[in-house]
Amino acid sequence: MIDRFNDPGQPHEYYMQLALSEAKAAYEEQEVPVGAVIVRNGAVIASAHNQREMLHDPTAHAEMIALTQAAEAMGDWRLQDCILYVTLEPCPMCAGAIVQSRLPCIVYGTTDPKAGACHSLFQITQDDRLNHQSEVIGGILAEQCQAILQEFFREQRSLGKK
Repeated sequence: MIDRFNDPGQPHEYYMQLALSEAKAAYEEQEVPVGAVIVRNGAVIASAHNQREMLHDPTAHAEMIALTQAAEAMGDWRLQDCILYVTLEPCPMCAGAIVQSRLPCIVYGTTDPKAGACHSLFQITQDDRLNHQSEVIGGILAEQCQAILQEFFREQRSLGKK
């Protein structure tokens, strides 16, 4: 399959490494380590990580913050020329926001068997009943993306946290 969204100058792995850097920042802040970047024409226009604990906000997922940053950077809520890179498959809330923002492509690292809404549990971003669909590419640097999550939750359990 030809990937029309893969920039020959910078492959998906390059941008996923940037998202992983955001995930590492989340880890250091005791947040679930998920990172996201949004790219337009090869340039990163947004980068974010989970901030639910810090902001006391259930919607402060990496994707949601990155979508807001990208819309501000573009001066438009329609992110039609952008690609979202995120270390974990988006949840239903984030997938809904992705559809609403008209993002044409989502690239994620590891699947989320408990809340994934692009492939695992739901396929919100590809549901033809909705007004917009996104191409979804999963499994980019999956092992690294999964490893940081596993390490984080292993550490949290050892500390007796929920």
